[in-house]
Amino acid sequence: MTDLNNLISTFSNEEQQQFITFLEKKNKRSDTKNIQLYKLLQDKDLDTFTICNTLYGCQKKGAYHALRKRLYQSVIDFIANKHLADESTVEMQLIKLLITARACLTKKQYKTAYKLLAKAETIATEHALFSILNEIYHTKIQYSYSQPQDKLEHYITAFKNNQHNAYLEDQLNIVYAKIRQTLNNINYKGAVLDLETLLNNTLEEHNINLENAITFKALYQIISIVSLSAFVTNDYYKIESFLLKHYTSIKSYKNRVKQTYYHIQILYMIANTLFRNKKFNEASQYLNAMETQLKSNQKKHYNTFILKHNLLKGLTYNYTNQQTKAIAILEKSTKLKHQDIESQLDIHLCLIMTHIQHNDYKKANQVIATFYHTDTYYETKAGKDWVIKKNLIDIIIQIELENIELVDSRLRSFKRQYYSYLKQINQNRVITYLSFVQLYFKAPNIVTTATFKTKVENAFVWIDAQQEDIFVMSFYAWLKSKMENKPLYTITLELVEMAKTNVN
Repeated sequence: MTDLNNLISTFSNEEQQQFITFLEKKNKRSDTKNIQLYKLLQDKDLDTFTICNTLYGCQKKGAYHALRKRLYQSVIDFIANKHLADESTVEMQLIKLLITARACLTKKQYKTAYKLLAKAETIATEHALFSILNEIYHTKIQYSYSQPQDKLEHYITAFKNNQHNAYLEDQLNIVYAKIRQTLNNINYKGAVLDLETLLNNTLEEHNINLENAITFKALYQIISIVSLSAFVTNDYYKIESFLLKHYTSIKSYKNRVKQTYYHIQILYMIANTLFRNKKFNEASQYLNAMETQLKSNQKKHYNTFILKHNLLKGLTYNYTNQQTKAIAILEKSTKLKHQDIESQLDIHLCLIMTHIQHNDYKKANQVIATFYHTDTYYETKAGKDWVIKKNLIDIIIQIELENIELVDSRLRSFKRQYYSYLKQINQNRVITYLSFVQLYFKAPNIVTTATFKTKVENAFVWIDAQQEDIFVMSFYAWLKSKMENKPLYTITLELVEMAKTNVN
């Protein structure tokens, strides 16, 4: 697939129509064929020869490739314009303030300019945006002749301190990149990870003293690194003490109130880690702390993080036998309009899971039917693992609804699209699991036999319950509920309770 095809394949239905409107406004001639080409490219079964013939009635390869090139540039322009129009980040706000301040300075409106620069400095400092702060201080120093004499030294000192912080951030970014690369290699080779040693050695290599580097933003970067290790190894148990230890060390940090954005991120990551380790009471405490931060500073960051908070809150309710509350908060969250598409997708998927555990397969099917985009689209928004979970859940729903033809179709599609990938990443137990699901689908009575139970017991490489992923446990709970002929939610809570006992 070419770059052009790759880009347009990510468009949602709404974006497809918006792009056609964009081309219509852009076209100055009525005979321009870019819209026609775009529509033809939507049909993946059409080859270049056919498309060229449809457009020109013959093989005008030069004209065709020139048209593709222009369409490709239009796609880039459309995506860039759309994201700039949707952009409401702090960085964009600061750039606008900085540009306006510089315009005022050129017109000798010094008082107004320095007020704008002061406002930009306050916001940039709060968010530890050192590169933008560098531009702010550079501008202040450049026009310092318009200010009282004692201001210049103050600007120079602030500039040098910021340069140090920027250098430290750059070094932490290099550390992040190196550790992430190591984690990828470890995952591929299946090696054992000593995270603390790896981090300390990498920090030492770059002459970074963690005590001096620690701010909520720096801690967020470090926690992002260790969270990556948990994601790669699917082992959140190993990183828990590391996260709690370093968070405790920074709670007295003098500028913590001014870095609320990163504080919220950290609280979410810790709560998520505790949840994945089945420590639901502790996770709830950090979620409460996160909610307090969300409501601080006039709810400045509330909308940014409310979906993540509600998702984790709903999941915590679900696994502590408060399913009614879980469904309520997840359903409410699906109705919130938000730019965090990944969290929206996670919320929908978790709502489907709770409906299944609640034995309400029709509602689960109604929600999963809202996923009307292609798997390729969802991979770009939430990742391949999310798509695999979605497809596995869909198969379970169709089995429960006795949609025989759909189940056969879904099984064939899943095998064709994901078996080679699962083997490549050493996730053969997903393939094994699906084989048992298929056996149940073809002969439901077989799953309650001793032979089947023994076969399941011997098929998987079992790990400690405290380390097992809670969502993997939830998938297994469905199969176990069939084997023991018990309600799914009951079996799910029993498995989780057993894991909690092992943890505590």
